[in-house]
Parts: sequence; structure tokens; C-alpha cells
Amino acid sequence: MSIDSKPEEHGFLARLKARLNKGTTWLSTGVASTFGKNIDEDTLADLEDQLLLADAGIEATDFLIDELRKKAHLADSKDKSLPDLLRECVTELLEPLELPLVIEKTQQPCVILVVGVNGTGKTTTIGKLAYRLRAQGLSVLLAAGDTFRAAAVEQLKRWGEQSGSVTVSQAEGADPAAVVHDALAAARARAIDVVLADTAGRLHTAGGLMDELDKIGRVIKRFDAEAPHEVLLVIDATQGQNALTQAIEFKRRVGVSGLVITKLDGSAKGGIVLAIAHRIGLPIRFIAVGEAVDDFDVFSAAGFADALVGARAP
Repeated sequence: MSIDSKPEEHGFLARLKARLNKGTTWLSTGVASTFGKNIDEDTLADLEDQLLLADAGIEATDFLIDELRKKAHLADSKDKSLPDLLRECVTELLEPLELPLVIEKTQQPCVILVVGVNGTGKTTTIGKLAYRLRAQGLSVLLAAGDTFRAAAVEQLKRWGEQSGSVTVSQAEGADPAAVVHDALAAARARAIDVVLADTAGRLHTAGGLMDELDKIGRVIKRFDAEAPHEVLLVIDATQGQNALTQAIEFKRRVGVSGLVITKLDGSAKGGIVLAIAHRIGLPIRFIAVGEAVDDFDVFSAAGFADALVGARAP
């Protein structure tokens, strides 16, 4: 089963456009001023500055400027504005990442391990994803593997109650791997479709805590050699280039297979998504623009490009 319902133009995408840096990103504000201008080197230099200010990073910025320069010389692009061409380039960069999360019914349970640094919104992401899976008729079990943050277990239990999911937990300070083991055993006994395993937030530079993730992974593989079937890394968009470093290191250490980009509202500039796309190319399964359940949806390359670049030419 593919978790790929497209966000509605007047629903999630409208909220994304309104909330991405409160609708006035460095990028969209600057790009809007280029309507009607010739696409020359001075204009591209201004855009380069705007992309860097928007957290796109040097590599992705250079790539997009080169692509724009190529498009500007194509005959079928002569009548297009710079914002329109940039929107095309951003969409083309992001489209390979538009890969939905797939839940195979043969993988019972399908095990999804959720990882990331402190404060990115892992537990909230699990709760929102549980809602989505339950709405699609799947049974869900939540494994409270974050045993170190005092409120994490209670927070996950509340999400479980609200979404109609089962929650497995142990006492505060328990071994996270033991919690996950019990959760997997319970899921198999109850013929649960999906296990969502929460983990404590950890910096990618914390060797001991990263080793703990390795231990959880080994426990899961003893249960099912093909599991975890998905390792979701939750990234806070407000962290800018630090988020790119996190993605690179978590991918290297724990085999991340998909991303969730959170907090694409408030102070997030959004360009970090371009940096991640260009540098590591991991699928972006979901994005979030707030705390509510419906502030979370599947990633749309075209929709994100539209929100990031801003208003279309009149």
C-alpha cells in the first residue's frame, strides 16, 4: 500500500504557501522582484545571493544557477520569467525525491524506525503518521523507545489513544532495545500491520547514542532479517545547513531510507530541502508545517517548488 495521497491545493499546499517563513521567504520575496527583468548575469547573481540566504547551500545554488542559465537560452523558454524558470528547475531537482512510503502487506508487521536529533518532532511525526495509516485501514502499534525524555512516553500514549493505535512502553530509563523487542512481539501476536518505533533524540556526533541505535537495529533484525523496512529521519527545517550534516551522518550510520522535513513554518526558509536533494537524494516521504494532524502530508515536488519560489507571473 502506497501512502501517497496528494495534498489538496486549497488544503495542505495552501497552508505550506502561507506558512513557509510566514509566506515571505527570503527566496520568494527576492524572486518576485525579478518579474519582467532580463535573465542576464546580474539577475542571476542576485538570485544566487537569495538562494544562499534561503539555506540552499553552495552546491545546490551553483547547480540551480547553471540549470537556469541553460534554460534561459532555450527557444521555448524565451517568454518565461525567471521565477517560472526557477520553479521548473526546483521541481526537476526535487521530483526524484517524490517517492511515497510503501507499506507491503507481506511485511507483517512493517517496521518503521524513526530517528533524529533532539527537538526535531519525532514523536509528533509518529503520531501524525499513525493517524494517516489508521485512516487507510491499517492497524498500528507505537513502540515508546524514547525512554530518556520524561514526557516522551506519555506523549506517545496520547497519540496512540487519539489515533486508535496500540502503544507498548516500559518504565522511564528502560533499555530502548528491550521496548522495541516487546513491541515487535506484541505486534506479531496481534497481527498488527505497522510498528512505528520512537527513539530518543541524539546528536549524530554522540558515538554511544548512535551505537544504541545500532543495538535497536540488531534487535529488529533478529525479529525479521528484512526489518526495519523503513528508517525515517526527521529533520527540523529551521536548522539550516546543520540539517544537511545530520542527514549525511545518519544515512551513513543507520541506513536512513526516507526523510520527514518538519517545522516548515515560522522561521524556516525552505532552501535546506534543495541542499538535501542535491547532496544526498534521499526520498522525502512527508513534510510538516505545524502541530495539527492535518499540517502533515506527503511531499509534492511541484507543490513545494510553488510554495518556495512564490507567486506566479501575472
